[in-house]
Amino acid sequence: MNDVPAIECRGLRKQFAEGAAVLEVLKDINLVIGAGERIAIVGPSGAGKTTLLQLLGGLDTPTAGEVRIRGRDIATTDNAERGRIRNQYLGFVYQFHHLLPEFTALENVAMPLLVRREPLEAVRARARRVLERVGLGGRLEHKPGELSGGERQRVAVARALVTEPAVVLADEPTGNLDRKTGDTVLELMLDLNREVGASLVIVTHDPRIALKMNRVLRLSDGRLEDATAEYESDALRAAAAAIAS
Repeated sequence: MNDVPAIECRGLRKQFAEGAAVLEVLKDINLVIGAGERIAIVGPSGAGKTTLLQLLGGLDTPTAGEVRIRGRDIATTDNAERGRIRNQYLGFVYQFHHLLPEFTALENVAMPLLVRREPLEAVRARARRVLERVGLGGRLEHKPGELSGGERQRVAVARALVTEPAVVLADEPTGNLDRKTGDTVLELMLDLNREVGASLVIVTHDPRIALKMNRVLRLSDGRLEDATAEYESDALRAAAAAIAS
């Protein structure tokens, strides 16, 4: 299965009705995400980056085309099977943490494994290890309202990592954080990529993040184009360094 792409989409289109008009957000998107790849998706606000990420993650259905996760065409599966595929292969990190406020950090991180009906003690031990890995070993029993913004986002990253997914899909994961905390969160995801070979697909406006990826793809006017060479230019690297300083 190693030669099977982590995610593949062909002829992907997405339209939305606006009264009598039809807005075509995505136009014939073709994309292959290999195992262990790091990909940034950039583009102007409103270009459809989040929509594309939702389609890649099986959270929305395309108007046309197909999305395959580890070879499975998710458009042909029912909701229950689609949920199992997401749980088995994907991790999600958003700009806002989306933690369940009534549960502790440990319980939030354990949730994807509990959905699999894995043994409770093994689940708690694994969730504890991941939280310790992200520097929150002393905050296991704290609820989201008792954590800082950076701590909540680290819990969200731990929740995405706990299943050791094939792909992490991240939508502006550092956009709501200060620079230092954002860098910490990004490094956690890069560690996962290096250590277990999980692919990363990150929607971002931050050139510093894009420069850490293998490929940079720009979404504009509904179409996806390779912008890697542009992001490898000396001028952009200098600009990113200036932002970081």
